[in-house]
Amino acid sequence: QVPLVESGGGLVQAGDSLRLSCAGTGSTFSIETIAWYRRTPGEQRELVAAINSDGSTNYAGSVKGRFTISRDNAKNTVYLQMNSLKPEDTATYFCNVPVGGTLVSRPWGQGTQVTVSS
Repeated sequence: QVPLVESGGGLVQAGDSLRLSCAGTGSTFSIETIAWYRRTPGEQRELVAAINSDGSTNYAGSVKGRFTISRDNAKNTVYLQMNSLKPEDTATYFCNVPVGGTLVSRPWGQGTQVTVSS
């Protein structure tokens, strides 16, 4: 398995928006659940949002109503649209394939840094 590739992070102000991209390879990408995670220094990775192969989604309570996860299977890409960003959203964001509990099926990539200034 190869890691997924995250991109789209940056430095923004509170209230701004960003769209992250998660690019994958392989014929199974379109049938896999893909999730976005984030981690701040000294903290564990937390699941932010996930999208199943049928397009159903779930979100962490802290981002519900502000973030939207979507996928384009033709491009093997999953997106995370982040609106109304807050300083507490500052983190490194990763994507991966959850397989149960905290387990994931791919090696972790480098992630993409999101910094929200107040």
